[in-house]
Amino acid sequence: MNIPFLGTQAWIRSLNYSIVDDWRPWILRGQVAGFTRTYSNRMTFATVKARKGGGHTAPEYRPVECYAMFSRWILHDRL
Repeated sequence: MNIPFLGTQAWIRSLNYSIVDDWRPWILRGQVAGFTRTYSNRMTFATVKARKGGGHTAPEYRPVECYAMFSRWILHDRL
């Protein structure tokens, strides 16, 4: 894991929203690109899977995956 996201998850838990779609992978080109979890307020927490040698700026190290994630969000498509 390149970036600890435990603080973000703790903040989300503090909002007390129910989980409606627990952790599951999101797929790009037949490969796992990251993981998502969706909450009752329709908020989705999404990750981008790191690879060896990756850094903390996902768009720099995983541009295809980040573009796909953004495109799906802006088009209201499910990850």
